[in-house]
Amino acid sequence: MDTFTAIKARRAVKHYDSTHRFSAEEERQLMEAALQAPTAFNIQHWRFLVVKNPELRKEIRAVAWDQAQVTDASLLIIMCANKDAWKSGERYWKDAPEPVQGFLVPAITQYYDGREQVQRDECMRSCGLAGQTIMLAAKAMGYDSCPMDGFDFDAVAKIIKLPENHLISYMIAVGKGTKEAWAKPGQLPYDEVVIEDTF
Repeated sequence: MDTFTAIKARRAVKHYDSTHRFSAEEERQLMEAALQAPTAFNIQHWRFLVVKNPELRKEIRAVAWDQAQVTDASLLIIMCANKDAWKSGERYWKDAPEPVQGFLVPAITQYYDGREQVQRDECMRSCGLAGQTIMLAAKAMGYDSCPMDGFDFDAVAKIIKLPENHLISYMIAVGKGTKEAWAKPGQLPYDEVVIEDTF
């Protein structure tokens, strides 16, 4: 599917064929697309938790306002991030020329060390970029998706045994939609949201 077509066709779909399963190849293709998403300093701090266990899905649905897509979608991906990923800067530049390594690896520490809000913000930005990549790739593959933040984050963290140094950004349900999303209910005009130079 053409990229612009996928962008226009992607919608938050809530109803899924609960009998549909991704093939291993399709799942791998989708998740490998997510790995192409950009991250600052190439630190790749996203962690994509794919919940397959039906009992875990039921537990998550119970703390997600009983939203059916949690259990019915083919895939439930919890978009997590390792807040401490920046501490291993050399990993992300190991194949770069030495002068590049010598500049960027220390720069990572300088940028993130002691700046907890920046660390958290970076996790959220990276998960956002990766999530959009997943949703557009899913659409290009003929599937629907739904980004979700309507759940108890602390409860889900407990269910998935989230490590202390990780956070949850949001979840994405992906699968074979059975009901189209509503028509867009109120798109803001172009001139209101696209601003030149200054406000």
